[in-house]
Amino acid sequence: MNYILFGGTFDPIHNGHVRIASAASLKLNADVIFIPARSPRWKTPLTTYKERLAMLKLAIKQCPSGTTISDFEIKSNADINYTIDTVRHFKKKYPKDKLYLLIGADQVNRFSEWKNAEEIANLAQITFVSRPSVKLDQNVIKTYHMLDLSFLESGDVSSTSFREMKSIDIPEKVLDYIEKHKLYFFSKLEKILPKDRLEHCIQVANLSLRIAKVNKLSNLEKYYFAGLLHDVGKTYYKEDENMVSLMKKYYPEYVNFPSFSYHQFIGEYLAKELFSIEDEEMLEAIKYHCTGNENMSPLGMVVYTSDKIEPTRGFDSRWLINSSLANYKQGFIDTLIDNKKYLLAHNKDITNELTDKCFEMYLPKELNNEKR
Repeated sequence: MNYILFGGTFDPIHNGHVRIASAASLKLNADVIFIPARSPRWKTPLTTYKERLAMLKLAIKQCPSGTTISDFEIKSNADINYTIDTVRHFKKKYPKDKLYLLIGADQVNRFSEWKNAEEIANLAQITFVSRPSVKLDQNVIKTYHMLDLSFLESGDVSSTSFREMKSIDIPEKVLDYIEKHKLYFFSKLEKILPKDRLEHCIQVANLSLRIAKVNKLSNLEKYYFAGLLHDVGKTYYKEDENMVSLMKKYYPEYVNFPSFSYHQFIGEYLAKELFSIEDEEMLEAIKYHCTGNENMSPLGMVVYTSDKIEPTRGFDSRWLINSSLANYKQGFIDTLIDNKKYLLAHNKDITNELTDKCFEMYLPKELNNEKR
C-alpha cells in the first residue's frame, strides 16, 4: 500500500484541501491520511482541535474511499507537533509501505527550517502542489528530492481567505457547522447582533448564495458575505444616539431619510470598520439593501431580494424564491412589486429619493404610478 500523510491546521478545511487530496490519491495510487495538528509550530488556531476534527470528519465524505483521519497529533502531549515525530510514527506503523508527505507550496521554500528535514525526506517522499502565486526555490526541491504533483485545479483558496471573508470555497457541511457553532467571524457577529437578527442574516447569506449559484453568477463569496453582513447596522436601534451621530458624521446626505433606512448605511460603515470589507460592490449592496437605488448590480439585486424573501420572514415566499432561482433579475422585480404592495397596504411611508428612483428604474410604469 501507499499512504499520503496530509498534515495541517485545517482551520477550517476547505475545498482546495479536498481537491488536492483527491488528486494526490488518484495520481499516486495511495490512501490519504489527514493529520490535524493540535499544536502547530507556526500557527495559532482560532478554533479548538475538537472543532477542527469535527469539520474534517464532515469534509472527508467528499474524498475518495480509503481516506481517513489520524488523531496521532491530536492525542500528542507535545507542546509543538513536529512533522518528524509524525513521519516516524507512520514509518513504524507501515514499515514496508511507501509514504508520501503532502505539503503546501508555501512550505516548500522553508522546508529546510523544519526539524530534522533531511530525515523526513529520507523516510517519506516529499510531495507538493504548485500554486501560481508562489515562486518555488528549485534548489530546495532538488536537495530534498521533492515531487510536484502538477495539479493546478486546487483553486485560489485558503483557510485564511475564508476567515477574511474572501472565499466561500468550503464544503457545505463544514459551512453549516461553522454557522451552527458560531466560529470565526460568526463569534464577532454573535456579540453585536441579537440571536434572531443573526439567524436572519445567515438565512439571507445562504439564500443569496443559492440564487447566485443557480443563476451561475461569478464571485459567489460576495453574495454570501454581503448577505451575512447586510443587517450588521442593526446592532444599533433606530433612535440610538450613536446611530444618529454616525449618520451625521459619515452619511450627512441621508440624515433626513426615514430612520428605518439608517441601518443600511451604518451597515456599510461597520462592514468596513469591524470586518475589513473593502470590496466596493459588496459595500454598495449592503448600503442600499433596504431602499434599493437606481443602479442595482446583480449582487445588489440578489441581496435586496434575499433580505425580503428568506424563508423565516413569516410569509409564504416560495413563489418569489422560485422566481429568483429561475432568473435573479425577474425575481428582483417580482420582489419589488410584492414589497411595494405590502408596504402600501400597511400604510408604510416609502417615499424617499432612493426608493423612488429604484421603483422608477425597475418597475413597470403602471405599477410605478400607484399611489404612495
